Parts: sequence; C-alpha cells; structure tokens
Amino acid sequence: MVLVVAMMVVGISLMLWAGWHNLRERKLAMQKAQESKIELIPGKAGSMDQSSGSEAEAPKMEGKIAPAFTLTTLDGKKVSLADFKGRPVLVNFWATWCGPCKIEMPWFEQFHKQYAAQGLEILGLADDVDAGKDAIAKVATKTGVTYPILLTDGNVQKAYGGLDVLPMSFYVDRNGVVVVETAGLGPKDDIEANIKKTIASGGSASLPVSGNVQVAGVGVTAVTAGAR
Repeated sequence: MVLVVAMMVVGISLMLWAGWHNLRERKLAMQKAQESKIELIPGKAGSMDQSSGSEAEAPKMEGKIAPAFTLTTLDGKKVSLADFKGRPVLVNFWATWCGPCKIEMPWFEQFHKQYAAQGLEILGLADDVDAGKDAIAKVATKTGVTYPILLTDGNVQKAYGGLDVLPMSFYVDRNGVVVVETAGLGPKDDIEANIKKTIASGGSASLPVSGNVQVAGVGVTAVTAGAR
C-alpha cells in the first residue's frame, strides 16, 4: 500500500513538473517574440523553444531562387510570382491577428508608391486564410494598402522554409533571388534599406506594361497578360 501511494505521489509530481516546464518554455518563447517584435504562429512556438537562438533566426532562403507560386486575390484573380519577372518583389507573409504586421503594412504601401518607378512590387500573403476574406480585406483597407493581397494555400509557407513567426518578408531581386530575409518588425529605415538593396541587385531591366485592377474594392497594380 505504501509503495502504491509513493508511486502515485511520484507520478503526480512528474505531471506537475512537466506542466510547469511547458508553461515556462511558453513564457520564454513569448518573451523572445516580444523582444524581437514578432508574433508566434499558434501551435508552432515549440520550434523556437527547441532551437538555439542562432538556428531559429538564421535565414533559410537568402541567396536562393525564390520559390514560384500562384495564388488568388480576395476577388478570385490568379497572381503568380512569375508575373513580375524582371522586377524587384517584396513577398510579405502576414496575418489579421499579427500586430507587428499591421504596423509595417502602411510602410510597405508608402515604399510601394515611392519606388514604383524602379519597378518595385509588394505582395502581401495572408497566412490566416481561415479568418475569412472579409476579415482579411478589412485589415487591408484599414492599413491603407493597395498592393495585391493574396490568399495562401499552405504549400507556399512550406516552400519558403516554413513559418514559425510573423511577419516574415523575402526581398526578391530582378533575377528571382532572395537577397534579404527578415523575421519580425524591423525599423522603417531598415525596410527601406532592404528595398534599395533589392532594387540595386540583379542589374537593371525594362519594366513590363502594367494596368489597374481591383482587389476587394481596393485598386492595385498588376501586370497585364501581354507583359508576361
């Protein structure tokens, strides 16, 4: 009887310790995210907990060809990364629940207009498609973005190395190479510096003819079929 009670006490103690350990790891992950101005994607914080800081933050895609994708806009139009071949492109993963994402989106819009003459295009890839098109469109409208907002399909996230945090941005030069990869919300000046670096990389190229389309009631610039 004494042995049974002792085993029960040990079992309960182990359960309590495991619960405390998991809570501590979660708090550490949240603290790290807050310091880095990132948001942990629900259910994926463990990958940060189990990795060293250098491994978790090491860029996975820099120097590689940006994976191709074809996704739909909020109103059902197909948009491919290949549509912008020969142009610098900023591929930004974001979500409706991501606070830092909403801070940088107006900055992206400003730079989208400021560097339009240099051919810059920005694609906002919504990670939380399950939030619904209305919720995604509401955030896009509230933040004032007019660049294309695309609905992710689960595969594009994996192609870009898997996403554990948001926002995640990939700066793709005219040759389709990822020259800069960033995680979290950086200073506005750093974002502009990354855009300038991307524009300068890969040499110059003539810009395709563009036209105006509408994405969920918001005007955006998209490449016409004849320019592809």
